[in-house]
Amino acid sequence: MTQSEVYNQLSSLLVPTSASHSRHRTTSEISDGLKRIRRLILTEGIPYEDGKASLRPAIWKLMLRIDSLHAEDYLRYVAMGPSEVSTKIKNDTFRTLATDTQFKGKVKEDMLIRLLEAFVWKNHGSERDGLPFTYVQGMNVLSAPFLYTMPSQLEAFACFSTFIEKCCPLYVQPTLTGVHRGLKLLDRCLKIVDTELYDHLRSKNLSAELYAFPSVMTLCACTPPLDAVLRLWDTRSPSRSFLLAFGVHLNILCVIAQLILMKNELMESPSPMKILRTFPPLDVKRVIDITLVLVGEIPEELYRELVAHPFAS
Repeated sequence: MTQSEVYNQLSSLLVPTSASHSRHRTTSEISDGLKRIRRLILTEGIPYEDGKASLRPAIWKLMLRIDSLHAEDYLRYVAMGPSEVSTKIKNDTFRTLATDTQFKGKVKEDMLIRLLEAFVWKNHGSERDGLPFTYVQGMNVLSAPFLYTMPSQLEAFACFSTFIEKCCPLYVQPTLTGVHRGLKLLDRCLKIVDTELYDHLRSKNLSAELYAFPSVMTLCACTPPLDAVLRLWDTRSPSRSFLLAFGVHLNILCVIAQLILMKNELMESPSPMKILRTFPPLDVKRVIDITLVLVGEIPEELYRELVAHPFAS
């Protein structure tokens, strides 16, 4: 299928025909449309027109179920100014994707600060499903793809807030509970899918906590290039956000896929941590292909733990 054909098919699914627009679509019709969109994204990817993935913002909002925007609320949060964690936010925002000139050319630091401060005020003094939300390390990087992708800061804020609160709430708790669970699961999964590599890293006293923390905490958004990260995030499960198409939990297997791509170099190195300090540029197609194979190699019980770890207590 050509890029143009994919674009036309996705456009027709995103923008209802005049006939369907004249009536409310049923839950079944909406569900069927979402399945068709997910299938197209998985098999063909989001098409590029004039060098841009122009459908990405609409698709991300659809996958996150963003059906309305509340400009008054966002402006009210912004008007509240610096929060009690303002210093912590500013200690991180200036270095967000610092080496990515494309990102820096579009997303200024004040945009990051504004969105993150607004998120803190939105959740100030309240809990969602028994969980409090404030700013924690790594949220600056998680917000970056949304600010880069969305046409407006309002849309970026709506998508980021929903993503954090619904898709990976345990990743942004003060103790980073979900991140640490993910790192332990990474070790367990690696031991199953590539025992040789796991044993080699353990022989050097290397656990996922030591080498994979940034990749797990930021859902690979810390690994350039940003365009590849966006493609990795594009592909959502019927219930949640490949990583906005099949689930945040798959990021653990995406990190393992990157390790497998580095395996020869890691196995030959007497000091593999020197290699692991900086992951190579993200080869998104190979990473996704390997990840889909790894899914079938994880025992069912362990996979259930993997699925649940970003949000289940």
